[in-house]
Amino acid sequence: MNTSHHPIAIVGAGLGGLTLARVLHVHGIPATVYEADPSAKSRTQGGQLDIHEDDGQRALADAGLTDEFRAIIHEGAEASRVLDQHGKLLFEAPDDGMARRPEVLRGDLRRILLESLPDQTVQWGRKVTGVRPLGDGQHELTFADGATVTSRLLVGADGAWSKIRPLLSDAKPEYIGTTFIDTYLYDVDERHPATAEMVGVGAMYALAPGKGIIAHREAGNILHTYVELNRSAEWFAGIDFADTAAATARVAAEFDGWAPELTALITNGETAPVARMIHTLPDGHRWERVPGVTLLGDAAHLMPPSGDGANLAMFDGAELAKAIAAHPGDIEAALTVYEKALFARSEPFYADAHEMLDLCLGDRAPFGFIDLFNGDPQGQDGVQGHR
Repeated sequence: MNTSHHPIAIVGAGLGGLTLARVLHVHGIPATVYEADPSAKSRTQGGQLDIHEDDGQRALADAGLTDEFRAIIHEGAEASRVLDQHGKLLFEAPDDGMARRPEVLRGDLRRILLESLPDQTVQWGRKVTGVRPLGDGQHELTFADGATVTSRLLVGADGAWSKIRPLLSDAKPEYIGTTFIDTYLYDVDERHPATAEMVGVGAMYALAPGKGIIAHREAGNILHTYVELNRSAEWFAGIDFADTAAATARVAAEFDGWAPELTALITNGETAPVARMIHTLPDGHRWERVPGVTLLGDAAHLMPPSGDGANLAMFDGAELAKAIAAHPGDIEAALTVYEKALFARSEPFYADAHEMLDLCLGDRAPFGFIDLFNGDPQGQDGVQGHR
């Protein structure tokens, strides 16, 4: 067995883990990131994200990547519109050019973080199969190929189904009864002009109690759609998503009678539909301090999508890196400071996430959602962020 030692081991090369590694690098502190994917391009990285001033943009500033971030912004994408199921326009907010929460593709954001790191910082094809404490704050990781690594600080940045979380907490993600289904249309202005016109230049929300169709215009003349359904896990288990035609027809049937320009976002999808069952950790999830290990991002505070997840993950990473830099030689002091702040800042977002989901799919949809625009001067930002 090949065993090596890395003082700081980060599991997961998502936005949070990479931000942690980058801000540590800015402070002259080396770290190694272990990622199960075989390469940076082995799978798509999801859709568009709005990056918030008070967390995501601050983290990128700490990483020294503000200029690189500005270069990947999708201009004009902050425009939003809300429709009823027949395609009637109920509300519209143009992009005012203020770029308070500019839109970028997750893949582009991940790329600029990866490019900012020294070679060999990220080790690809490292799927964690086991982890165990060795005492004195050290931990041993075992990978699928049998290799092992020991660390002085182990950080779980590995998402909803974190392999590191059980070292700290017995909490497990629970399905909330809502699933998002991803579809894509390409070359939309030429090939799907009626649907492209209905979606508009930014984000489009067609919502009703228990169901909705949300589409974002992405760079490259692409429409990325999130079909949202409140259905049981058993209901979705009855759909064979490997059979693209049958799965598409089954999902589209839930929107019978809706405007054809809207349902075309499902029926004309040019990629296989991907079902993403929405899970959450218990509200206000926290743990007691365990030497030599901590969590960030969804591994720490998984909650329903509300536009905050990526921003919080990057901010977690930056704040953890700064705490480590501020406490040289004292990992436990750094983790104590980091976790105290982490628990306090993440707890309110659980309520916000549940409220946003209710506004989208609850009994008052779409009018409760429109009220968010009209009643809150920041409403456009909050609604635009729903993913």
